[in-house]
Amino acid sequence: MYLSKGLLLVFVVDSADHKRLPEAKKYLHQLIGTNPVLPLVVFANKQDLEAAYHITDIHEALALSEVGNDRKMFLFGTQVTESCSEIPSIMQDARDLIAQLAADTSDQA
Repeated sequence: MYLSKGLLLVFVVDSADHKRLPEAKKYLHQLIGTNPVLPLVVFANKQDLEAAYHITDIHEALALSEVGNDRKMFLFGTQVTESCSEIPSIMQDARDLIAQLAADTSDQA
């Protein structure tokens, strides 16, 4: 219901929770299936954990190659810990990208 009015979809997965990745894939594809051009930003969180899947494994587990050729899609490996006193540069880059995608999408609407 709300996704049809969204400017983009931000989807966060726990890179270390291997058992739930098939469920995450299912819900992600249900969400994006309603809008074939909605930009997608995926955060593969907890990359700092030893058990975390590598970013390429996340891409494969979520079947991101199947999201459609007309869709802008970005995948970020992230780790945010309580001890961080400042925002990691990857998160700053992601924030800037999301702002740009939202601006671009709202200009097209």
